[in-house]
Amino acid sequence: MLKLDLRDRTAIVCGASSGMGLAIAEALDQAGANVTMFARRRTLLEQEADRIGALAVQGDLTSPRDLRNLVERTVSTFGGIDILVNNGGGPPPGPALEIDDEALEDALTLLLFSAVRLTNLCLPHLRKSKAGRIINITSVAVREPIDNLALSNAIRPGLVGWAKTLARELGSEGITVNSIAPGRIATERLQQLYKTGPPDADLAQIPLGRFGEAKEIGALAAFLASDAASYITGTLIPVDGGAGRGLL
Repeated sequence: MLKLDLRDRTAIVCGASSGMGLAIAEALDQAGANVTMFARRRTLLEQEADRIGALAVQGDLTSPRDLRNLVERTVSTFGGIDILVNNGGGPPPGPALEIDDEALEDALTLLLFSAVRLTNLCLPHLRKSKAGRIINITSVAVREPIDNLALSNAIRPGLVGWAKTLARELGSEGITVNSIAPGRIATERLQQLYKTGPPDADLAQIPLGRFGEAKEIGALAAFLASDAASYITGTLIPVDGGAGRGLL
Protein backbone atom coordinates (compact mmCIF):
# COMPACT_ATOMS: atom_id res chain seq x y z
CA MET A 1 0.00 0.00 0.00
CA LEU A 2 1.37 3.40 -1.00
CA LYS A 3 2.13 5.59 1.99
CA LEU A 4 2.89 9.24 1.42
CA ASP A 5 5.57 10.64 3.71
CA LEU A 6 5.99 14.41 3.76
CA ARG A 7 7.69 14.70 7.12
CA ASP A 8 10.25 17.51 7.40
CA ARG A 9 8.70 19.29 4.42
CA THR A 10 6.86 22.59 4.50
CA ALA A 11 3.86 23.52 2.38
CA ILE A 12 2.04 26.75 1.64
CA VAL A 13 -1.62 26.25 0.72
CA CYS A 14 -3.60 29.21 -0.59
CA GLY A 15 -7.36 29.54 -0.26
CA ALA A 16 -7.08 27.16 2.68
CA SER A 17 -9.92 28.22 4.98
CA SER A 18 -12.54 26.06 3.25
CA GLY A 19 -13.33 23.83 0.29
CA MET A 20 -10.57 22.28 -1.78
CA GLY A 21 -7.84 24.40 -0.20
CA LEU A 22 -8.77 23.19 3.26
CA ALA A 23 -8.91 19.59 2.07
CA ILE A 24 -5.43 19.96 0.56
CA ALA A 25 -4.07 21.43 3.79
CA GLU A 26 -5.56 18.52 5.72
CA ALA A 27 -4.11 15.93 3.34
CA LEU A 28 -0.62 17.44 3.47
CA ASP A 29 -0.79 17.65 7.26
CA GLN A 30 -1.89 14.02 7.49
CA ALA A 31 1.14 13.06 5.37
CA GLY A 32 3.39 14.76 7.90
CA ALA A 33 4.13 18.15 6.31
CA ASN A 34 4.37 21.45 8.10
CA VAL A 35 1.52 23.50 6.63
CA THR A 36 0.96 27.24 6.30
CA MET A 37 -2.66 28.07 5.51
CA PHE A 38 -3.37 31.35 3.69
CA ALA A 39 -6.80 32.91 3.19
CA ARG A 40 -8.75 36.13 3.60
CA ARG A 41 -11.29 35.12 6.28
CA ARG A 42 -9.28 35.45 9.48
CA THR A 43 -11.66 33.86 11.99
CA LEU A 44 -12.42 30.80 9.89
CA LEU A 45 -8.80 30.45 8.83
CA GLU A 46 -7.48 30.53 12.38
CA GLN A 47 -10.18 28.13 13.54
CA GLU A 48 -9.29 25.54 10.90
CA ALA A 49 -5.54 26.04 11.32
CA ASP A 50 -5.85 25.47 15.09
CA ARG A 51 -7.81 22.30 14.44
CA ILE A 52 -5.19 20.95 12.03
CA GLY A 53 -2.15 22.27 13.85
CA ALA A 54 -1.06 24.53 10.98
CA LEU A 55 0.23 28.08 10.76
CA ALA A 56 -2.47 30.59 9.81
CA VAL A 57 -1.47 33.64 7.75
CA GLN A 58 -4.35 35.93 6.85
CA GLY A 59 -4.12 37.86 3.60
CA ASP A 60 -5.33 38.46 0.07
CA LEU A 61 -3.89 36.72 -3.00
CA THR A 62 -4.11 39.94 -4.97
CA SER A 63 -1.89 41.87 -2.54
CA PRO A 64 1.87 41.65 -3.26
CA ARG A 65 2.56 42.77 0.32
CA ASP A 66 0.41 39.98 1.75
CA LEU A 67 2.21 37.43 -0.43
CA ARG A 68 5.60 38.64 0.78
CA ASN A 69 4.38 38.39 4.37
CA LEU A 70 3.14 34.84 3.70
CA VAL A 71 6.55 33.69 2.51
CA GLU A 72 8.42 35.50 5.29
CA ARG A 73 6.18 34.07 8.03
CA THR A 74 6.49 30.55 6.63
CA VAL A 75 10.27 30.66 6.36
CA SER A 76 10.71 32.24 9.80
CA THR A 77 8.47 29.57 11.36
CA PHE A 78 9.54 26.43 9.51
CA GLY A 79 12.90 27.33 7.96
CA GLY A 80 12.04 26.83 4.31
CA ILE A 81 9.42 25.99 1.68
CA ASP A 82 9.16 22.68 -0.20
CA ILE A 83 5.61 22.71 -1.55
CA LEU A 84 3.52 25.53 -2.96
CA VAL A 85 -0.18 25.11 -3.72
CA ASN A 86 -1.55 28.01 -5.78
CA ASN A 87 -5.29 28.05 -5.20
CA GLY A 88 -7.95 30.73 -5.07
CA GLY A 89 -11.51 31.54 -5.95
CA GLY A 90 -12.83 32.22 -9.39
CA PRO A 91 -13.84 35.52 -11.03
CA PRO A 92 -17.49 36.55 -11.31
CA PRO A 93 -19.59 34.70 -13.90
CA GLY A 94 -20.78 36.41 -17.05
CA PRO A 95 -20.70 36.27 -20.86
CA ALA A 96 -17.78 37.32 -23.03
CA LEU A 97 -19.72 40.25 -24.45
CA GLU A 98 -19.92 41.89 -21.02
CA ILE A 99 -16.22 41.78 -20.08
CA ASP A 100 -14.80 45.23 -19.40
CA ASP A 101 -11.27 46.41 -18.61
CA GLU A 102 -11.76 46.45 -14.84
CA ALA A 103 -13.20 42.94 -14.68
CA LEU A 104 -10.42 41.64 -16.93
CA GLU A 105 -7.69 43.22 -14.82
CA ASP A 106 -9.23 41.90 -11.59
CA ALA A 107 -9.47 38.37 -12.99
CA LEU A 108 -5.90 38.45 -14.29
CA THR A 109 -4.64 39.57 -10.90
CA LEU A 110 -6.59 36.86 -9.07
CA LEU A 111 -5.94 33.90 -11.37
CA LEU A 112 -2.58 34.56 -13.02
CA PHE A 113 -0.59 37.39 -11.45
CA SER A 114 -1.02 36.00 -7.92
CA ALA A 115 0.33 32.56 -8.89
CA VAL A 116 3.30 34.00 -10.78
CA ARG A 117 4.13 36.44 -7.99
CA LEU A 118 3.90 33.90 -5.19
CA THR A 119 5.84 31.28 -7.13
CA ASN A 120 8.63 33.76 -7.81
CA LEU A 121 8.77 34.61 -4.10
CA CYS A 122 8.95 30.93 -3.18
CA LEU A 123 11.46 29.86 -5.84
CA PRO A 124 14.64 30.68 -3.86
CA HIS A 125 13.38 28.38 -1.12
CA LEU A 126 12.05 25.69 -3.45
CA ARG A 127 15.48 25.58 -5.08
CA LYS A 128 17.02 24.76 -1.70
CA SER A 129 14.58 21.90 -1.19
CA LYS A 130 15.42 18.33 -2.10
CA ALA A 131 11.93 17.91 -3.53
CA GLY A 132 10.44 21.24 -4.65
CA ARG A 133 6.80 21.02 -5.73
CA ILE A 134 4.50 23.59 -7.33
CA ILE A 135 0.85 22.59 -7.64
CA ASN A 136 -1.78 24.79 -9.27
CA ILE A 137 -5.50 24.33 -8.72
CA THR A 138 -7.39 25.46 -11.79
CA SER A 139 -10.59 24.20 -13.50
CA VAL A 140 -11.83 21.90 -16.24
CA ALA A 141 -12.60 25.17 -18.04
CA VAL A 142 -9.02 25.09 -19.34
CA ARG A 143 -10.03 22.17 -21.56
CA GLU A 144 -13.69 22.84 -22.25
CA PRO A 145 -15.02 26.38 -21.79
CA ILE A 146 -18.01 26.59 -19.45
CA ASP A 147 -21.02 28.68 -20.43
CA ASN A 148 -21.29 32.06 -18.70
CA LEU A 149 -17.78 31.83 -17.20
CA ALA A 150 -16.00 33.87 -19.86
CA LEU A 151 -13.33 35.36 -17.57
CA SER A 152 -12.41 31.97 -16.17
CA ASN A 153 -12.40 30.42 -19.65
CA ALA A 154 -10.10 33.14 -20.95
CA ILE A 155 -7.53 33.36 -18.16
CA ARG A 156 -7.20 29.93 -16.59
CA PRO A 157 -5.61 28.45 -19.75
CA GLY A 158 -2.91 31.12 -19.41
CA LEU A 159 -2.03 29.76 -15.98
CA VAL A 160 -1.64 26.26 -17.41
CA GLY A 161 0.52 27.56 -20.27
CA TRP A 162 2.76 29.35 -17.78
CA ALA A 163 2.95 26.24 -15.60
CA LYS A 164 3.91 24.03 -18.55
CA THR A 165 6.67 26.44 -19.53
CA LEU A 166 7.88 26.69 -15.93
CA ALA A 167 7.99 22.90 -15.62
CA ARG A 168 10.40 22.70 -18.55
CA GLU A 169 12.58 25.46 -17.15
CA LEU A 170 12.76 24.00 -13.63
CA GLY A 171 13.02 20.33 -14.54
CA SER A 172 16.82 20.27 -14.40
CA GLU A 173 16.62 21.52 -10.81
CA GLY A 174 14.31 18.71 -9.71
CA ILE A 175 11.35 21.00 -9.10
CA THR A 176 8.07 19.68 -10.48
CA VAL A 177 5.17 21.84 -11.65
CA ASN A 178 1.71 20.33 -12.10
CA SER A 179 -1.88 21.53 -12.33
CA ILE A 180 -5.12 19.96 -11.12
CA ALA A 181 -8.34 20.70 -13.02
CA PRO A 182 -11.35 19.96 -10.80
CA GLY A 183 -14.77 19.46 -12.29
CA ARG A 184 -17.86 19.67 -10.11
CA ILE A 185 -16.66 19.23 -6.54
CA ALA A 186 -19.06 19.29 -3.58
CA THR A 187 -17.82 22.46 -1.92
CA GLU A 188 -19.80 25.22 -0.19
CA ARG A 189 -20.05 27.13 -3.46
CA LEU A 190 -21.57 24.19 -5.30
CA GLN A 191 -23.97 23.56 -2.43
CA GLN A 192 -25.18 27.15 -2.72
CA LEU A 193 -25.86 26.62 -6.41
CA TYR A 194 -27.78 23.40 -5.73
CA LYS A 195 -29.75 24.23 -2.59
CA THR A 196 -32.22 21.41 -3.16
CA GLY A 197 -29.72 18.97 -4.66
CA PRO A 198 -28.29 18.62 -8.16
CA PRO A 199 -30.71 18.09 -11.05
CA ASP A 200 -30.66 14.62 -12.54
CA ALA A 201 -29.67 16.13 -15.90
CA ASP A 202 -26.47 17.57 -14.41
CA LEU A 203 -25.49 14.32 -12.73
CA ALA A 204 -26.21 12.46 -15.97
CA GLN A 205 -23.33 14.35 -17.60
CA ILE A 206 -20.91 12.73 -15.15
CA PRO A 207 -20.22 9.04 -15.90
CA LEU A 208 -19.55 8.29 -12.23
CA GLY A 209 -22.96 9.74 -11.40
CA ARG A 210 -21.91 12.02 -8.54
CA PHE A 211 -20.03 15.17 -7.68
CA GLY A 212 -16.46 14.85 -6.46
CA GLU A 213 -15.41 15.43 -2.88
CA ALA A 214 -12.85 17.99 -1.76
CA LYS A 215 -10.83 15.26 -0.06
CA GLU A 216 -10.28 13.63 -3.46
CA ILE A 217 -8.54 16.80 -4.63
CA GLY A 218 -6.55 16.80 -1.40
CA ALA A 219 -5.41 13.23 -1.96
CA LEU A 220 -4.17 14.01 -5.46
CA ALA A 221 -2.33 17.11 -4.27
CA ALA A 222 -0.62 15.12 -1.53
CA PHE A 223 0.45 12.52 -4.10
CA LEU A 224 1.87 15.16 -6.43
CA ALA A 225 3.78 16.65 -3.49
CA SER A 226 5.33 13.31 -2.59
CA ASP A 227 8.39 11.40 -3.78
CA ALA A 228 6.03 8.96 -5.52
CA ALA A 229 5.30 11.69 -8.09
CA SER A 230 8.89 12.79 -8.64
CA TYR A 231 8.77 11.90 -12.37
CA ILE A 232 5.51 13.71 -13.02
CA THR A 233 5.80 17.32 -14.17
CA GLY A 234 4.19 19.67 -16.67
CA THR A 235 0.89 17.82 -16.40
CA LEU A 236 -2.74 18.91 -16.18
CA ILE A 237 -4.82 16.32 -14.34
CA PRO A 238 -8.61 16.57 -14.61
CA VAL A 239 -10.68 15.35 -11.65
CA ASP A 240 -14.18 15.40 -13.09
CA GLY A 241 -15.71 11.93 -12.76
CA GLY A 242 -15.17 11.32 -16.45
CA ALA A 243 -17.30 14.27 -17.59
CA GLY A 244 -14.70 15.61 -20.00
CA ARG A 245 -14.92 14.28 -23.54
CA GLY A 246 -11.48 15.36 -24.80
CA LEU A 247 -8.89 12.73 -25.60
CA LEU A 248 -5.92 14.71 -24.21
